[in-house]
Amino acid sequence: MHAAVALPHTHQAPAAPVLSAANDSWGEVTVGGLRTACVSRDGLAQQMLLDCLDARDNPAARPKLVFASNGHAIALAAQDEAFRFTFEQADIIHADGQAAVFAARLLTRTPIPERSATTDFIHDAARIAAQHGLRFFLLGATEEANAETARVLRETYPGLQIVGRRHGYFGRDEEDELCDEINLTLPDVIWVGLSVPLEYEFAVRNKTRLRAGWLVTCGGCFNFVTGAYKRAPHWMQAAGLEWLFRLVREPKRLFWRYAVTNPLAIFLLLTRTNAGRPEARPAGGAFRAA
Repeated sequence: MHAAVALPHTHQAPAAPVLSAANDSWGEVTVGGLRTACVSRDGLAQQMLLDCLDARDNPAARPKLVFASNGHAIALAAQDEAFRFTFEQADIIHADGQAAVFAARLLTRTPIPERSATTDFIHDAARIAAQHGLRFFLLGATEEANAETARVLRETYPGLQIVGRRHGYFGRDEEDELCDEINLTLPDVIWVGLSVPLEYEFAVRNKTRLRAGWLVTCGGCFNFVTGAYKRAPHWMQAAGLEWLFRLVREPKRLFWRYAVTNPLAIFLLLTRTNAGRPEARPAGGAFRAA
């Protein structure tokens, strides 16, 4: 286990909505073929709190799997049956991509209120966790990025309990020992930042082994927390063009990914977004992808 250290006070967290009372209910809608929660960042953070507190009172509970829907995931789910099956094991699928929000607004009767990008949501989650004593475990990225993420979050959100962390370089034969290590820290939220599809497969494979309220996949989120990866300007985020900003910065790594997935994702968003009214989902109840 690695201890986190302090960060200089110059680091600032992105702004987020002020938390209000928990939603009485929120719905779900099919977007791009994936069942997606019609929930705001605020509502998602409050659901995390409710689920984690419930899990503390129920030692037999399994962590909720929380996955993020974006163009990449939508395209992969349509192309790869095994990936789709894994992805649909999620208890909550939230709209990580702005395009999913646009599609829901245009083609459904109950639009998704806003994008809940994981790179933003981790700050919402850290804020409410610090206020209510929730405990985080950070799994993924390099040792340096993982340690820096712990440092940034603890400095930015005084009182946040990061009870454990580990880099993301391990084999399947190490997972039993790793899960035991994680469970000993008694986390409420486990952040899993591995590559796609490894993080989803890890979460599904180890749901019955891990003890926590939430098991959240977060991709390269840790590198955004540390500032190693830069976010697009707000106007590009709002216009759904953050992918273009990233492509310009990393053309060799991202060109073929976006060249293949973007056209397919757009087609799926237009043809596999359900215009019907989604069912309401009571706060604190079970959510299943469909």
